[in-house]
Amino acid sequence: MISIDEARTRILARLTPTGAEIVPLSSGLGRVLFAPAIARLTYPAANISAMDGFALDAADAVPGTSLTVIGSAPAGRPFEGRISSGQAVRVFTGSVIPDGADAVLIQENADFDEIRLIPHTTIARGKNIRSAGLDFRAGDNLLSSGTRLSARDVGLAAAGNCPWLSVYRRPIVALLATGDEVAMPGEPIPAGGLTNSNTFALAAFIRTCGGLPIILPTARDDRVVIAQAVESLSHADLLVTTGGASVGAHDLVQEGLGMHGLAVDFWKIAMRPGKPLMFGAMGTLPVLGLPGNPVSALVCALLFLKPAIERLSGLPGAAPQSEFARCTVALPENDRRNDHLRASLVRDPDGGWQITPFAQQDSAMLRRFAEADALLLRPPGASATPPGTMVQMIRLADHGL
Repeated sequence: MISIDEARTRILARLTPTGAEIVPLSSGLGRVLFAPAIARLTYPAANISAMDGFALDAADAVPGTSLTVIGSAPAGRPFEGRISSGQAVRVFTGSVIPDGADAVLIQENADFDEIRLIPHTTIARGKNIRSAGLDFRAGDNLLSSGTRLSARDVGLAAAGNCPWLSVYRRPIVALLATGDEVAMPGEPIPAGGLTNSNTFALAAFIRTCGGLPIILPTARDDRVVIAQAVESLSHADLLVTTGGASVGAHDLVQEGLGMHGLAVDFWKIAMRPGKPLMFGAMGTLPVLGLPGNPVSALVCALLFLKPAIERLSGLPGAAPQSEFARCTVALPENDRRNDHLRASLVRDPDGGWQITPFAQQDSAMLRRFAEADALLLRPPGASATPPGTMVQMIRLADHGL
């Protein structure tokens, strides 16, 4: 068995990011930039007002002095003319500052009507003015390649007049469930069978991670059927299988994919749940074989599939971020595998987290996993600990689970 870190490193080393495609700005959320977004204009394009008030020469802002209001400049309609000494122009937030003005006196600090302005205070030069190019200038790199676009990023690209974006193509992930006992939801379930929860959970998770899932027909426990199920995957970037990757008499994924030249890089991880995880390649197509138990499959997806999709999407790909919580119960000594205990979370009075692992940790109990808030992490050989010990955990909701 190899460690989780070694397995993830070996998976990421075999993956190459997808190529670029051009998408409209409206489709940019969550995508990863292939090429940087370069500003196509300067913003602000001119000196503009940051407040509602009056543009004037700061030297004229003498309390009690009467100034002449010579016009108005609503946003989008600049004043055509120049301010001379003793004059002011009514401006609003976003208005272009007229020539001859070097400050904006806010309306709360003056008495005024349509033709007269009497300042109450003095004002410094440049006050309440946003200078041209304050935010960015044409040609500036607004967003670097490798950036996963947030809503803020999309807004910035829009402000920079970037209607199209060069992004990495979404990775296409083919999903193959195996097993004579597996039926699709709504179909007749064979004796001793179960519904295929893995495919639907993994497809949803792949979308959350930025990939495009393709669901293949469920393959029976037959090496020939398994081989036939993956005959036309030239368009896929990654094949993910569930079930059949162990060494039982009916675990035939390796044999079936071997008919297409599967070369196994590693098999078996020192972790619980999820020990029977396989990784290899059929020619240039990477293959990740997840366990059949639904909790094992999803825990492995979090630890290995998500970083793999990130790497294919143009990101580095990394272990899910962990944080600390105070465990409410005593924990026994751990064996030589990394343990991932399904657990609930509540807030400490001091704002931290309290974590309580579930009493039952069976890897087939999907309902309990759906009720979990976090995975409590226990390293190999961890000593027994009393209640109140600080432990590491991964919050599931932070990662699309």
